[in-house]
Amino acid sequence: MRLGAQSLQSEEGVAFSARASYNYVCSSCGRETTMVFAAEAEAPETWECRYCGHEATLLVDDKPVEVDRAEAKAPRSHWDMLLERRTEAELEELLQERLTYLRSRRGQEQIGA
Repeated sequence: MRLGAQSLQSEEGVAFSARASYNYVCSSCGRETTMVFAAEAEAPETWECRYCGHEATLLVDDKPVEVDRAEAKAPRSHWDMLLERRTEAELEELLQERLTYLRSRRGQEQIGA
């Protein structure tokens, strides 16, 4: 017997859940992608195109659905998150403290070497 080439499990007595197919059309390359989901699952409005990787939109009655982008938050940078916690004056003070510490360490290492 070949190991790993054939499963020893059978599908006997296995009840598969109901499935539904949904089509998505890519706005970039224009190709359609078909995805299969559980019948009780809600299909997402967008899916990644399997051909080019761009965003594909769900087709309902052969027309793309309107995607509501109002809820989408703009991504925050590390700087934005830092400014939520500290003011620029506090950050400047911390920077100066750290630079002073690093410069003093560097001076001690050069003397001991």
